[in-house]
Amino acid sequence: MKPFPRAEISRQALQHNLARLRQIAPHSQVMAVVKANGYGHGLLNVAHCVANYQGGADGFGLARFEEALELRAGGITGRLLLLEGFFRASDLPLIVEHDIETVIHHESQLDMLEQTSLKKPLKVWLKIDSGMHRLGFSIEQFSGIYQRLMACPYVAKPINLMTHFACADEPDNDLTQTQINAFEALTVNLGGERTLANSAGTLFWPQSQADWIRPGIALYGVSPVVGDKGTNHQLIPAMELVSNLIAVRAHKAGDSVGYGAYWQAKQDTLLGVVAIGYGDGYPRNAPEGTPVWLNGRRVPIVGRVSMDMLTVDLGINATDKVGDSVQLWGQALAVEEVAEHIGTIAYELVTKLTPRVTVELLP
Repeated sequence: MKPFPRAEISRQALQHNLARLRQIAPHSQVMAVVKANGYGHGLLNVAHCVANYQGGADGFGLARFEEALELRAGGITGRLLLLEGFFRASDLPLIVEHDIETVIHHESQLDMLEQTSLKKPLKVWLKIDSGMHRLGFSIEQFSGIYQRLMACPYVAKPINLMTHFACADEPDNDLTQTQINAFEALTVNLGGERTLANSAGTLFWPQSQADWIRPGIALYGVSPVVGDKGTNHQLIPAMELVSNLIAVRAHKAGDSVGYGAYWQAKQDTLLGVVAIGYGDGYPRNAPEGTPVWLNGRRVPIVGRVSMDMLTVDLGINATDKVGDSVQLWGQALAVEEVAEHIGTIAYELVTKLTPRVTVELLP
């Protein structure tokens, strides 16, 4: 028997999704975002799946310098971009040595560049705060910062340019178009490559696709929009989170189950105990009725999710048995739907799996 719980990752789905995103943005290069351990799918798993085949990713977006080093050590030779930039001047020589590109979003980073000495110029992406107001230089700051970068001998020319959307996952929100307009007005006469579109921008704002798109959650077959599903865009879920029944128990009407004893059966039934809990990253706050997929049907969680297990109401006539496979989310049960039941977003579910969950790459 395979270990459980486990996250089964489909190579075929990842490659399909990349090809589909290329269809959606045919004039853009693809920077596959693989931060947060490849959105829980395994950093090197994802990188090798979408790099080592015809039509593979053109580059990879990461949050941390350590992630970039892991990709280089794992044999990934394509372009790598640190989306949060560098945090320490002492990292700059290694960034250059490993041919890693970096975002510049704060004046402290520029100060470090101006005070360093490098073997060769660093490839940078200047981040413009067009409305997200989290990282990046304001429109008022932009000209002065751009000129300082142009004057810095350790910055490769031309300078690349980027921004990040605040509300692209709300297709009716005008802020995204306002951000696009601001970015274009500021950069119209400048050289360098450009990137604006994350997953939501790629799917819903084609005018933002530019030289590069930066798909994250969509690469994994998941929609960035609440109430939507990746399958609506011909994407395939790349992760199936599965475990097994470890007990099937007769349960009497009126009896409770689990910590707090707050759920009581309304009628005689059978309960199944599934070997997964919040110690594995499945949310403790999943409410009664959150579905799992078992033997071709949905069955509801009942009682409180505990550290190592959860319970489901199988029904009095159930024929399920110990050892049967249970899907917590995947192709039969969309992670977007599970997230809605729990009151969170799919991003959080797939990235919060703990090391107790075995990640297995499938064909």
